[in-house]
Amino acid sequence: MKRSILRGLTALCLTTGVSAALAQPAWPSMPVRIMVPFAPGALTDLAARNIAAELSGQLGQQFVVENKGGAAGTIGTAEVAKSRPDGHTLVFTDSSLTISPGLYKSLPYDVLKDLVPVTLALEAPAIMVARTELPAKTLAQVIALAKSKPKALTFGSGGQGSSAHLAMELFLSQAGIEMTHVPFRGVAAALTDTAGNQIDVTISSLGGASGHIRGNRVVPLAVSGDKRSAIFPNVPTFAELGFPAYDVVYRFGFLAPAGTPAAIISRLQDEIARAVRQPKVVAFLDSQGAVPIRVDGTAFDSLIRRELVMWKQVIDRAGVKAE
Repeated sequence: MKRSILRGLTALCLTTGVSAALAQPAWPSMPVRIMVPFAPGALTDLAARNIAAELSGQLGQQFVVENKGGAAGTIGTAEVAKSRPDGHTLVFTDSSLTISPGLYKSLPYDVLKDLVPVTLALEAPAIMVARTELPAKTLAQVIALAKSKPKALTFGSGGQGSSAHLAMELFLSQAGIEMTHVPFRGVAAALTDTAGNQIDVTISSLGGASGHIRGNRVVPLAVSGDKRSAIFPNVPTFAELGFPAYDVVYRFGFLAPAGTPAAIISRLQDEIARAVRQPKVVAFLDSQGAVPIRVDGTAFDSLIRRELVMWKQVIDRAGVKAE
């Protein structure tokens, strides 16, 4: 009798397990939104579109990029944080994710509680460039000039509290110099004015500045990362020039609403890693001086926590206020 009961319970459990598995809808069961919380045209947007095209083919559902800029990326990110955690809404973002909590007194979401890290997908070095008519052609000369004329030199950025702004503030603190910040609506505009000899220096992603460098419209001073760029091998790294602690790299990754099933997160990690290594995506990344990477869940979460502390320190030290 006992054996019969046990066999019956085992069969019931197996049947129930199979039924539950069959009852779960396949993912993705509808188009997947990839929120880019910035205006179209920047590296974040272009990379998202290239990756989305590959994911659409790999998974048989459309991955659609949606741009919703504003408030340093917080508006679009907030929408994703409040979305249904079913794997059909993601955000693809950059360092703004870890800058905003230190910049704003309050946010409509908690980075650590309302979002789950999926994976970092790519990274690109930062590069500092100077206007061609500046009487300083190397990083050492720019530092010396800034020390001789505190706050006389200007630097442009994509806006108050933007990643380019804080990347420059971090360098200024490490170099022990002062410059005057000139914010623009996007780093592309800051680069244009640097190329036009209106602004002295600007920090940008390597891809964003590459056209101006190739056209000899700006002078490249230094690139971030642990090695020189294959695109501009003659440009030294910050580490080579005496700033080994200047670890500013533009990192781009996917996050999902908290509560998204672990199985979907794991599937996304594998599919994104596959997508960023497809020839079309690799060719695009090469053109931008970027490289595919894979930093999943726990490691991604640790990086977020570390950068939250780092950028908060930079913001407080420089007295940066949100616009």
